Amino acid sequence: QVQLVESGGGLVQAGGSLSLSCIASEGMFGNYAVGWFRHVPGKEREFVSFINQSGRGTTMADSVKGRFTVARDNSKNTVYLHLGSLKPEDTAVYYCAAGLLPRTIQLHTSYDYWGQGTQVTVSE
Repeated sequence: QVQLVESGGGLVQAGGSLSLSCIASEGMFGNYAVGWFRHVPGKEREFVSFINQSGRGTTMADSVKGRFTVARDNSKNTVYLHLGSLKPEDTAVYYCAAGLLPRTIQLHTSYDYWGQGTQVTVSE
């Protein structure tokens, strides 16, 4: 069982930045690929980014490409999502999710473990 804890959310003005962290309880966290998703009530959960086990393979959603980056430090059991040039439409609860072999990285059902989420609010 892998437990994930996100942190780093908050309130920021448009154009600002935030850095989110996803810390895993699992000592073999390097075996897991990690996805980031976001959710706004009343909307579908949206894929944001993916990072593979080594950290050398990443995928970003078109909506955040060029603004967000993802990285990981397996020695710290941590994945980072840096949110830059934030827009009000980035407001959501952000979740990290882990899976050994996500079949389709953009689908939330491909992941086995989820954090509790962290709220990001971007004001005008």
